Amino acid sequence: MEEESTFAPPLDFPITFAGNFGEIRADHFHGGLDFKTGGVEGKPVRALADGYVSRIRVTHGSGYVLDVAYENGYSVINRHLSAFMQPIAGRVEDLQYGQESWEVEIVPQPGEYPVKRGQVIALSGNTGYSFGPHLHLDVYLTDTGEFVDPLPFFKRYIKDKVAPRAEAVMLFPQAGKGVVQGVATPRAFPLPVAQTITAWGLVGAGIRAYDYMDGVHNKYGVRHVTLHVDGDEVFSSDVDRFFDEENRYINSWTYNGYMKSFIEPGNRLRMLHAQGGNRGLVTIDEERPYRFVYTLADALGNTSEVAFTVQGKRMEIPPAAAPGTRLFKWNETNFLQLPGLELVVPKGCLYDDARLDCSVRADSGDIAFTYRLSSTRVPLHKVGTLRIGLRHDTMEDVSKYYVAMVRADGRKQSVGGVYEHGYMKAGVYQIGAFTVAVDTVPPVVTPVNPSGWGRAGRIVFKAKDKETGVAAYYGTVDGAYALFGKLNAMNGDLVCALDEKHVKKGGSHTVELTVTDACGNSAVSRQTFVW
Repeated sequence: MEEESTFAPPLDFPITFAGNFGEIRADHFHGGLDFKTGGVEGKPVRALADGYVSRIRVTHGSGYVLDVAYENGYSVINRHLSAFMQPIAGRVEDLQYGQESWEVEIVPQPGEYPVKRGQVIALSGNTGYSFGPHLHLDVYLTDTGEFVDPLPFFKRYIKDKVAPRAEAVMLFPQAGKGVVQGVATPRAFPLPVAQTITAWGLVGAGIRAYDYMDGVHNKYGVRHVTLHVDGDEVFSSDVDRFFDEENRYINSWTYNGYMKSFIEPGNRLRMLHAQGGNRGLVTIDEERPYRFVYTLADALGNTSEVAFTVQGKRMEIPPAAAPGTRLFKWNETNFLQLPGLELVVPKGCLYDDARLDCSVRADSGDIAFTYRLSSTRVPLHKVGTLRIGLRHDTMEDVSKYYVAMVRADGRKQSVGGVYEHGYMKAGVYQIGAFTVAVDTVPPVVTPVNPSGWGRAGRIVFKAKDKETGVAAYYGTVDGAYALFGKLNAMNGDLVCALDEKHVKKGGSHTVELTVTDACGNSAVSRQTFVW
């Protein structure tokens, strides 16, 4: 980045990170840097340069969020804040009461809220899906929305001489084309490799590695990975930028925490590069040692190397799948029909060919069959359409039905869905096991220490729903709307800060909180308190 020296640090103390750009997360890359704030909230967050506030949000996922567009062509998203500055704070609160909603969004006119380099624009916090106080900072190109690694902007403020370190490697024999240690399933090898690795045919490699920094114990994602085999580069990755729509490609690039050093045919992630025309896969067809060498590097130039040997050994390669499995092609639209089930997976959803080993279980009294479409999770890049027929369509209120993904331990997880003429239809982002269930049980709403509400100046409830999850909530105090919010989505507390502008201080008050799940079941808690 040519502008790497044009941004001031967002905080007034030495920079350390809880997380870096591109770390592997569930279904997505970590989109920015997590700045540590000393384990506390309320630290001043400063503008990085001259610009203007371009977007203001309060969300359950990211808490208080402030976007700032800067004059150098980059925009920054500040997430998990505890407070906005005035006059933005007052405008947000007015909108929340006006819309009777904790979650709100404001898109100001360009220049409506100008900022200057070093100006305090917010206070750091722990709101949204946050595991502890910190400032999450994303940087993206204002014109295109492409997220970029913010670290180069702050190089001059960071001290780091620690190189990435690898923990293990993994080999991926390709179905019907290769074997490792005599088997056709992925095999992991802790480092340093203490055994002879044998393989034959077409295999891919992967590595589990993390970056580290001076003076902290956190693990970070690795910026650069390069793989050479017998001196020739076969693969490299540079986690420097991505568009939001590329996020789910992480399901193709990674496997149980390992970064693959080959590219599946349906993976369009631009940060991955393969040499030699074989997508990074290695052909082992001679009975000799093959020398694999990984080079790992962070964004500050610290590097390390990992080497291991794979011995070519002629072995029988089993066929790709047993008879009776269904093949879904990565470059086609795929359809599956079973008794009472239809699945459509559009072209562009699969990263590679998928072999489904389908089975149907019918338990007496179940609303629908349980369909195991694949014994292993097959992630989809875009949504597929699933329809499951109801064996016992007895509910007068069809909104109580939902499509459930069945986990390996038998637990059900709602993926939603709508009722259509005896079927439940839902969009799914993976192929696994599914059924239809009924949710008629309302959420459980529990007041937290109500005797202390007056002294603390805030009302706190816990709301939980085991089946389809909390979808909405609405509170009143003395019959008037009360602004409840989920300050931290990890603990799930619903909190209302008492304010004399909205609740008259002095005397007894009645609070009522209604919580509704995704199937429309509601629970109401009424409490009295003195404030």
